[in-house]
Amino acid sequence: MKKLIFIEHAIELMDKLSDSKRVEGVLYRDQSTGEITFKAYNRLPRRRQKDRLVCQLEHGWVRESPERYKFFSSVKKSLGAVRVSMAMKRDLDRASSEIFIEEITEA
Repeated sequence: MKKLIFIEHAIELMDKLSDSKRVEGVLYRDQSTGEITFKAYNRLPRRRQKDRLVCQLEHGWVRESPERYKFFSSVKKSLGAVRVSMAMKRDLDRASSEIFIEEITEA
């Protein structure tokens, strides 16, 4: 028994197959035409912008992505709870002021 299969983007698919590469996809019956169709999955990684460093802090950093500000602080436990809290608060205050300064200079 022979079945005819419609392949979307057949040229690229055949190039991959001729290079002995594996092609993942879905095989289904098209509702409008009734043909058996193979559609290859798009396995390309998403490209995203790298985060921009806003400022380097005493124990971390502040970075800016297209949608978010990212704050990171890492303090050793050996300092004790009070000093850790003070160091993180100091980093957060500096990060906040840098973000405000940046907003003002952009406007």
